[in-house]
Amino acid sequence: MSETILPELPQELWRAGKLELAHGVQQFLQVMRVASAGLGRYLAEIDSRGAKDLYGYGTTLAWFADVAGLSQGEARPYVKRAVDLNPTRALDGTEIPAFAPATAAAAAEGAIGEERIKQIVEILRKIPAEVSVEDREHAETTLADLARKAGPRQVSDLGDQLLGWLDPDGKEPKDPEPAQPRREVTLERRKDGYWNLKGLLDDEAGARTAAALEAHAKPRPVDEFGQADLRTKAERQGDAWAELLDLAIACPDQPGTSGYRTLIHVTIGLDELKSGLGTACVDFVGKMTAREARMAACDCLMLPVVMNAAGEPLDVGRLRRFVTPGQRRALNIRDGGCAFPGCHRKPKNCHAHHIHHWADGGPTDLRNLVLLCGFHHRLIHHGDWQVRMAADGLPEFIPPQYLDPLRKPRRNCTV
Repeated sequence: MSETILPELPQELWRAGKLELAHGVQQFLQVMRVASAGLGRYLAEIDSRGAKDLYGYGTTLAWFADVAGLSQGEARPYVKRAVDLNPTRALDGTEIPAFAPATAAAAAEGAIGEERIKQIVEILRKIPAEVSVEDREHAETTLADLARKAGPRQVSDLGDQLLGWLDPDGKEPKDPEPAQPRREVTLERRKDGYWNLKGLLDDEAGARTAAALEAHAKPRPVDEFGQADLRTKAERQGDAWAELLDLAIACPDQPGTSGYRTLIHVTIGLDELKSGLGTACVDFVGKMTAREARMAACDCLMLPVVMNAAGEPLDVGRLRRFVTPGQRRALNIRDGGCAFPGCHRKPKNCHAHHIHHWADGGPTDLRNLVLLCGFHHRLIHHGDWQVRMAADGLPEFIPPQYLDPLRKPRRNCTV
């Protein structure tokens, strides 16, 4: 084998011009490729003679990995490429031709590197065994010639064309059994009253979940008071998850709820429910404040359980529906979404709020109902804003005194 002469580096590389730099890169690249091809010839010869007879190693791969200080996984591509590009010998001494001799010739010149070699070999392995030797050799020569002057995309396109000509029918299609989707969700209640939700979704379910959360987790636009949405992305996605649950529960086909937003077993005295003080037991598994119970009771099924001082149930009320489907449709038409000033939430994302609460004797009719999104529903229940029905039958909102000392009524003009 002829001696490889390394190009000389300028003593002051920073003085080199752009053409000199480019020429230096090309020279060293060619040297690396030629050296790699020469290494392959040595490895192929060692593999032909047998690494065990020569060096006492079980395989050429194990010997080369040890010599090069590589793992066997790192050394495997070198040995595999060497055997593909160079002729070897069988046990009886007969020569075994190289799998890709034209590719080996281009590699020996330093015209192509490891990635193009790997790409060409993979294409050649896809050619059916029944294709003639002449056609196979022509295909390899064509690929190797193109790889000298073209990039991976052109080589890949040419490979597809050649395979289309040599194997027009392709492999016999298989119809494998569809993989069982993997979906796991765990929900555990923590000691502090919060719930820990964890899950693992397959790609399809994960993509649908991400799309649904993204659609409902967009930041609220700056309202007319200049207040921006300060929630973090995680907080917005948490609120979006709650909205998606509301939408699912409100579906008429939802099992067990018949389209009702929520079914609540409230074990609380009516006095506590009216005053908003105290706690309520929700579905016998958790607790909520009486104020939260009042908010939930706006648009749900309420099953009141009246308790005596000793905690003994005295009376279990009958299931009572609050907002009928007809009333809900009328609310959607009248309010067009959240009625709070500056809010853009659509009707499907809103609750039906009782202006004069049911627990305080408020009726369930359109004159006492208003659509509010989850954020503004909480604001009305727990903040200083107030809502009332104006003389024209439309809802209007009274701001806190710190926002407007005159507390002038406002309406939503965006829905």
